[in-house]
Amino acid sequence: MSTASPVEVDPGLEQVPEHDEITVLATPWVTIVWNDPVNLMSYVTFVFQKHFGYSRKKAEKLMMEVHEDGRSVVSTGTREEMERDVQAMHEYGLWATLSKSE
Repeated sequence: MSTASPVEVDPGLEQVPEHDEITVLATPWVTIVWNDPVNLMSYVTFVFQKHFGYSRKKAEKLMMEVHEDGRSVVSTGTREEMERDVQAMHEYGLWATLSKSE
C-alpha cells in the first residue's frame, strides 16, 4: 500500500484561487432605481428611508442621483435579495431593475 508523500510548498509562493472563482463569489448584484416623470422627489426619498432604513441624508443623496443622473444604485447583495428589493420598489410604484455589479 502506498501513501501520498507530503507536498512541499515554497513559503514565498502564495496559493491564490483563480481569478474567475474570486470574481464569481465577490461580484454582488445591485438594485437600480430609474428616474420617472411620475413620482415626486419627496416620495422617492420617503421610499428609500422606509424600505432600506436609510437616513434622510443618504436617501436624499440617492434620490438626487436618480433625478440628475437618471438612475442610482440603491442596494447591493445576493441576487435573491436584489430581486426582493426590485419587487418592493415596484410595489411602491418606482421603476427598478437588478443587474450584476461590474
